[in-house]
Amino acid sequence: MKALVTVCLVVLCSPFVRSQIFKKDTTDLTFTGTRVNPYHQEYDTTGKVKVSGYIDTYYSYYTDTLGAGGYSKFPTSSPKNNQFGINIIQISAKYESRRMRGIATLFYGDIPLSAWSQNLNLIQEANVGFRIYKKLWIDAGYFRTHIGLESIQPRENITTSIAMTTYFEPYFLSGAKLTWQQSDKWTYQINVFNGFSTFIETNKNKAIGASVAYTGNHWTHTLSSIVCDEYPSYVSQNHFRHYTNYIGVFKTNHIVLGLEANFGYQQNSRLNNPNQTAYIFSGIAAFKYRFTHFIAAYTRAEIFSDPDEILTGPIENENHNLTGLDILGGTLGFEYKPIPNAFFRIESRVLKTKASEKIFYYNEHSNNIRWEGIASIGLWF
Repeated sequence: MKALVTVCLVVLCSPFVRSQIFKKDTTDLTFTGTRVNPYHQEYDTTGKVKVSGYIDTYYSYYTDTLGAGGYSKFPTSSPKNNQFGINIIQISAKYESRRMRGIATLFYGDIPLSAWSQNLNLIQEANVGFRIYKKLWIDAGYFRTHIGLESIQPRENITTSIAMTTYFEPYFLSGAKLTWQQSDKWTYQINVFNGFSTFIETNKNKAIGASVAYTGNHWTHTLSSIVCDEYPSYVSQNHFRHYTNYIGVFKTNHIVLGLEANFGYQQNSRLNNPNQTAYIFSGIAAFKYRFTHFIAAYTRAEIFSDPDEILTGPIENENHNLTGLDILGGTLGFEYKPIPNAFFRIESRVLKTKASEKIFYYNEHSNNIRWEGIASIGLWF
């Protein structure tokens, strides 16, 4: 036995074995946080870091009285009435290497103040991931939503205003994603999040989802689904929610067409019968025609129906009675791009609810119609 131990020690202590088995990890930062010179640290030098910025300014006008915080009803993009403002000012750092990736984006302005998370309000996204095997990645942290046609950033949309269905879809999610890029055409993902639209967990349940995307020559199709129960843990009755989203995008040199359709249901959520299942549906059709590299015109039609307030929460009409939300909208606009990474837009929009849903208030009268006018300028670098 002593001979065996002696042989093992000799082998393990030999310079060759030490160099192979106990190879020094020069990136190990254990107990380095308090050293005298903390600036000499090694990183994966094969990765690339890209820092970028984005500024979006606006002037808007609404035929609706301002609500809480001085914002219009359903506040997101350009939420202040008869004022100049800043939608977003943000800075982002993105890291990519063969095996690791990460992104962190901080932002400020009327969009994060009016529509973003009350907790950690300055964080738009912050997540990191690594490649498990070939094209299989896992990422975790805070994410911008992958659900829906429109994003929180106007530069990524046809219009500056945000559609009603976008307003009630999740903007931000916290959790983990497992993504498999099978080929240039097919992408699959499964994910788990704290909730439907939250950074901070609000109950004992998690939101679980899946997505599949197909990219062709001109068309991109994406189908996503998420299931959850957003009610507090002390509520014994189940309120299982299933929300399915389809988006289709068609692009050529002159045309951009975006389509979105949503269907969802939630158990025990009918306003007139709390023991029955409630349903929701919505959709968007957005179209832009680019006459030249500089000039384009665009339009968008939208529909949103949530009669039992699954996503909207309590909404009152002029008689202060709870009412579901059934709304139609139309947008027309013009875009000028002086350079590829900037735009000037001017657009007009109308929203109309049912006659029994007079949720807008203007000139001392309740209305079921709201007119909007928005001019905006965006630049990213």
